[in-house]
Amino acid sequence: MAITLNNGFKMPIIGLGVWRMEGKDIRDLIINSIQIGYRHFDCAADYRNEAEVGEALSEAFRTGLVKREDLFITTKLWNTDHGYVLEACKDSLKKLQLDYLDLYLVHFPVAIKHTGIGETGSPLDEDGVLDIDTTISLETTWHAMEDLVSKGLVRSIGISNYDIFLTRDCLAYSKVKPAVNQIETHPYFQRDCLVKFCQKHGICVTAHTSLGGAAANAEWFGTVSCLDDPILKGLAEKYKKTVAQIVLRWGIQRNTAVIPKTSKFERLQKNFQVFDFELAKEDMDLIKTVDRKYRTNQPARFWGIDLYA
Repeated sequence: MAITLNNGFKMPIIGLGVWRMEGKDIRDLIINSIQIGYRHFDCAADYRNEAEVGEALSEAFRTGLVKREDLFITTKLWNTDHGYVLEACKDSLKKLQLDYLDLYLVHFPVAIKHTGIGETGSPLDEDGVLDIDTTISLETTWHAMEDLVSKGLVRSIGISNYDIFLTRDCLAYSKVKPAVNQIETHPYFQRDCLVKFCQKHGICVTAHTSLGGAAANAEWFGTVSCLDDPILKGLAEKYKKTVAQIVLRWGIQRNTAVIPKTSKFERLQKNFQVFDFELAKEDMDLIKTVDRKYRTNQPARFWGIDLYA
């Protein structure tokens, strides 16, 4: 099952996110997921594991497990490289051992002090606040992203963590429209207005933190997960599915792509088994009632500034 992007390319509606995947586990994770049926992988320079992902992909191609054209590979431009888009993209391609990307995203709508190509830090100033570069506009960054398409390095370009205002601006100044806006959205942070705005204007929404962050965000940010919600647990019992499967199916029925992450083989399988059932309208409506407008991915904890304020 795939979503057709505004340029005609198709993106599988479910993918595997590789955030916080350790290098030693990535080979088995990628190979196992391909064998299960995953064809969409969500990477980022900031995850600092592109090279390990690239090794696993190379093995999959070399052994005939899958062909390059059958996969949809996403990675992202980090905040320190807004002034070095071409160089950063080439660095990611080299690490991933690919000739082209299916999708390249602006990871966050903020440029910060450059620290070296592919050096994905978050430098702070003397006050302990993210060292934001005020000389590079998002429009300038976007036009450099557009150049990647014309050079054949990237098939589709998109944005990530953009709100309605920034998305509207990107639509206004772009020659190549963003194909995707990857945002945090899950039952506790549904963001219907942003999702509907993007879809109305031909931008596919990909849900990062598709399962509400679960243990990873609880550990990093001290947040709670929707997977423990009693209403969602009740629906899991009703449909004889896991809570995660209910949440992913809800995302799919909103016509958003979902990219759950897990390093456990059993969950890898279960997360992909979401096409053999459908949530009834009354249950989709019921899930609307659990929205808390609750963001679980909170980088302000490390950046000394709340960019969402």
